[in-house]
Amino acid sequence: MSRSALLFSALLLFLTYTTSPASSAAAPANKFIKTSCTLTTYPLVCEQSLSAYAKTIQNNPQELASTALQVSLRQTKLAHTFMKRLNKFKGLKARQYAAIHDCLEEVADSLDRVSRSCDEMKNLGRAKGNDFTFRMSNVETWVSAALTDETTCMDGFAGKGLDGKIKESVRAQVVAVARVTSNALALVNNFAAKHKH
Repeated sequence: MSRSALLFSALLLFLTYTTSPASSAAAPANKFIKTSCTLTTYPLVCEQSLSAYAKTIQNNPQELASTALQVSLRQTKLAHTFMKRLNKFKGLKARQYAAIHDCLEEVADSLDRVSRSCDEMKNLGRAKGNDFTFRMSNVETWVSAALTDETTCMDGFAGKGLDGKIKESVRAQVVAVARVTSNALALVNNFAAKHKH
């Protein structure tokens, strides 16, 4: 087995053991989380990713949205680390390097936007009126843009010439991030809508 193949196998092993939260064996999601997750595009992913935080979330829509963003942030960080390591591989095709580099930039942008969204949610406090609307609008815009970044990431891998393990591993990362980010956006939007009413 070549050095590149060994490195790639090690990277996939890293992916396998780091994409699941350490607290995945925690108590099942409470009814509030389960009901809230029905509003998302990926309810099962939503429930599984948030059930470990049921005690923290309780029945609080703001805590639910904030925790969902933290889950998205963690998954995006993992994808970013994965892409950075992949970008250092030797012996790949020029088109693969280009696609990986572009994807890394998209994931970095996504990481920045989700991170800012998490900070804004933390600083939300007891914001009311225009202040609340402004802050929530920021969060919704950033998370939506992050989701676009994640989707755009795979554009560089279009075409059969780039098919293979590299593409599939990147797709697995992007899909995992996109699903939790999509769910976070749905829960953020729901919290914002409830607060307005």
